[in-house]
Amino acid sequence: MDAVTFTRQLIDIESISGNEAAVGNYLYGELCRVGYQTQKIPVEGNRFNVFAIHPDHPNPAIVLSTHMDTVPPFIPSSEDSDRIYGRGSCDAKGIIAAQVAAAERLQREGIYVGLLFVVGEERDSLGAQVANDHAPPSCRFLVNGEPTENRIALASKGTLRVEVTAQGRMAHSAYPELGDSAIDKLIAALAKLRAMELPNDPEVGACTLNIGLVEGGRAPNVIPDYAHADLLYRLVGPTAELRQQIVATAGDDVEITFPLELPFLRLRTVDGLPTMTAAFTTDIPKLTNWGEPLLVGPGSIHVAHTEGEYIAKRQLHEAIDLYCAIVRKLQA
Repeated sequence: MDAVTFTRQLIDIESISGNEAAVGNYLYGELCRVGYQTQKIPVEGNRFNVFAIHPDHPNPAIVLSTHMDTVPPFIPSSEDSDRIYGRGSCDAKGIIAAQVAAAERLQREGIYVGLLFVVGEERDSLGAQVANDHAPPSCRFLVNGEPTENRIALASKGTLRVEVTAQGRMAHSAYPELGDSAIDKLIAALAKLRAMELPNDPEVGACTLNIGLVEGGRAPNVIPDYAHADLLYRLVGPTAELRQQIVATAGDDVEITFPLELPFLRLRTVDGLPTMTAAFTTDIPKLTNWGEPLLVGPGSIHVAHTEGEYIAKRQLHEAIDLYCAIVRKLQA
């Protein structure tokens, strides 16, 4: 397969999280066509993961993996002499193309790897969670692909989602003393949380906070009885102390819940390769049965999820070489 052409073909199949069936069917067909023993692993509804192995080598020790889904909106592919553009070009359809091309090259050398492409990474990692129950017992290493500019990740920051909710009492805004503003309570709590000192790791960097969603109130002339905010912390370590600090800092006027945590991970590296720290979260915490994880892939996370998302053709081709080199070292 030509990696550039294959990347564009994948980009041009819309696969926003929840709607991955079409790109999954295309991948399944292409992998079957070139001789892989390929299966669809059901996830929910018509959604499925794709797992492929060489029919003569059904017990791979190394699996290359990434995700098929993208964030919205759908952006079709285009290219110039240096880059491929479009939604998913670097996150992560170019990575799929590079991993398939690497697997084919390795196969010609008599080296056989598995390929795992999952749904839902951009939303809730449901595909990875389901895939974890289907890991072959032979698998010793999982090479997960995300945009790291072809540098291998020393670590991946974790994720802690925090919901902050305030309750109040409605009243006419002309008589605020008769009401109890939930928005005022929420604003005060968020101000304290923003000022809170966060953990810092000398190798990985700082834990960070994003206040991603704020909602509440009824109308400009009504004292609000409800307000809510969704926060996201990027983790650089364990969370027991951080959780306690968040609750204590926010105060008694709000309720704090923790609906999601994906842990901070230190990852395996390979000697001689440039390194980085991934400030983002991946499917790796949900794929624990697939062996020791590594994280590396072409493209820059700085352009992922943007209207100008792209992958450099040079980096795409270098990734094929890189995946092959990593597999050779891991099996040595």
